[in-house]
Amino acid sequence: MDTPSFTPFGLTDDAKVPLPPSTVTSLVEGSSFCASTTSGDIEPDEQQGLFVRDTRIISGWRLLVDGAPLQPLATLSADPFEGTFVCRAAPRPGHDDATVVVQRRRFVSAGMREDVTVRNYGTEAAGLQLTLEVEADFADLFQVKDGRGLIHRGRVHHSAADSNLNFWVEHDRVRRGVRVSAPGAEAAPRTLSFRVVVPAQEVWTTTIEVLPSLDGAELDAAFPAHLPVESAAAAVRMRSWRDTVPRITVANRLFQLALDQSERDLGALRIVDLEHPEDDVVAAGAPWFMALFGRDSLIASWMAISVAPDLALGTLRTLARMQGKRIDPMTEEEPGRILHEVRAGMDPTLALGGGSVYYGSIDSTPLFVMLVDEAARWGVPMTEITALMPAVDAALDWMRDYGDRDGDGFLEYGRRTDRGLLHQGWKDSHDGISFADGTLATPPIALAEVQGYAYAAYRARAHLAGLLDDPAAVQTWSARAAQIRTAFDEAFWIPDKQRFALALDRDKRQVDSVVSNMGQCLWSGIVLPSRAPAVAAALLAPDMFTGFGLRTLGRDMARHNPVSYHNGSVWPHDTALAASGLARYGFMDESLEVMDGLLDASAAFGSRLPELFCGFDRRDTGFPVPYPAACTPQAWAAAAPFQLLRTLLRLDPCVPHNTMHVSPAPPSLGHVRMEGVPFAQRRLTIEVDVTDVHIDGLPPGARVTSTPEDHGCDRFSPV
Repeated sequence: MDTPSFTPFGLTDDAKVPLPPSTVTSLVEGSSFCASTTSGDIEPDEQQGLFVRDTRIISGWRLLVDGAPLQPLATLSADPFEGTFVCRAAPRPGHDDATVVVQRRRFVSAGMREDVTVRNYGTEAAGLQLTLEVEADFADLFQVKDGRGLIHRGRVHHSAADSNLNFWVEHDRVRRGVRVSAPGAEAAPRTLSFRVVVPAQEVWTTTIEVLPSLDGAELDAAFPAHLPVESAAAAVRMRSWRDTVPRITVANRLFQLALDQSERDLGALRIVDLEHPEDDVVAAGAPWFMALFGRDSLIASWMAISVAPDLALGTLRTLARMQGKRIDPMTEEEPGRILHEVRAGMDPTLALGGGSVYYGSIDSTPLFVMLVDEAARWGVPMTEITALMPAVDAALDWMRDYGDRDGDGFLEYGRRTDRGLLHQGWKDSHDGISFADGTLATPPIALAEVQGYAYAAYRARAHLAGLLDDPAAVQTWSARAAQIRTAFDEAFWIPDKQRFALALDRDKRQVDSVVSNMGQCLWSGIVLPSRAPAVAAALLAPDMFTGFGLRTLGRDMARHNPVSYHNGSVWPHDTALAASGLARYGFMDESLEVMDGLLDASAAFGSRLPELFCGFDRRDTGFPVPYPAACTPQAWAAAAPFQLLRTLLRLDPCVPHNTMHVSPAPPSLGHVRMEGVPFAQRRLTIEVDVTDVHIDGLPPGARVTSTPEDHGCDRFSPV
């Protein structure tokens, strides 16, 4: 059979491969989101709804004209929290074509507002009956996500009065409710109706508000109907984000579109602890992970730190406040451990570990230490860094006392009860850790990339010790880093296969699958320079590199499946970190090839990288195939383009040492201008082309370097 031909996009090609239009539209603001059809309706039996605080407060929302559903024409979105659904009604009697167009402009935050505009393009007045059918089931997000049969912990009550529909439920002394209000409507059980006459060539409008309540107290309207949308808190917050984030322009059009989309998506995914509104953190992703996740938030903050160091600081302070303090086998909390996820649903028994906070992550804790040092390098004030040091040292104590379960120097995981995650690294599917022959590995398991995180955490602590003028600690933590690097090479390297093992299993056997994890080992720097050429070759081999990104599991492995979650799919953040690792060890051509493929995938997905996509070979399909249940937007996928730009420019500051490293841009990227880059309480303008680097705004005495050898605090060097 002939091999299908394809034309590579190339980083400088404006072509895109069209993907099938999605049947679901998601609007996001903070931890709230709304998933609906492209007409704006919410179908009760689908994974759709308006979700506030991990609870589906609206499960059905259908707008009918004369008893018939609307036909979608277009869906538009100016901001992540705002969407406009343009639809048409059925043709009027005696007409072949529809003359009534309905526009639904929706705003989502802690509640929802929908402005409905009916336009009559006919030659005579249109008499219409508009009916809104509403359902509320107060289902926990987990029940909806997993498609479980709904477990009603309490009966849903409802009432209709004046122009309002009310729904509420009580369970374990927790009460949640929602009021749907539409002035001028006639309310009946679960319906609001309007009898409308729209003159020829005229319009009719109304506003419908969805107002949640907690324990009997109704939340303030996020988008009050009597005020301009621009004055709403969500709109003000998004404008503030855009005003703060550096303005980046790149000659490459595909890259520019990806960066612009990433800026919007990261702004939309920010959430706030109401008790600490000064700290923004980034939620893991929409629609199912609009909550704080330790690993996801830390990696996303790392990748976006060049544009949003305050996001990293908010993430660190929030995680430090919630750091483990006691031993709880159910939630897997342990002293010093950084959490895996936080949930705010009505019934915490449905969450992992049966509580609102679950700690079952092997990698959040070393990643926390890494990000504290990264924040210091990017100029977060040392007063803030010093305040975080007790949490840093508690995290390192956890790595020694709890993370290393058998005292061999490696971090291993094994869940404490059957309520927790079986696998506690980023590939946390039940079958995500397997041998080449398909045999599943048995915990306790030591993952390769996690040892890299531990190595980087020890190096980070040594660097922090230097900043804090503690030479003894510099020596201690540098020695720890050297020890784990040597031990890792001895235990994980597979000589006859010239690659690193995915993991060590319960019996310390090498889990020998070919996986993308070794790319993250390059990123962390744990790989000895002598091993790097073989690792780079393994990553770029046809069984790993699809042409768009790196497969999570090699094509020749027994459990490979391009449509699986972790056994052959491509995860953009994973590929971006591997590309950074390749650059770190000097494999720029290979890094560029990987980044080119990922940017081409971004173009095919409308400039928004999804959480993951299928691992089919580019030569077979010619375009990246969507994964059916991928989150979009998703935090570390949204942050990946910023990581790619940083890698291409080798952008690496160390504010405490008053140095900035920037390299000329590769020809495929072209001219780059970054205005407002944070550095030492200043804002820099960095201008780069293929031969020169120019920086305005540096403080007196700051040193700019363009080669890794000249930069004393460089992390691109593998040493």
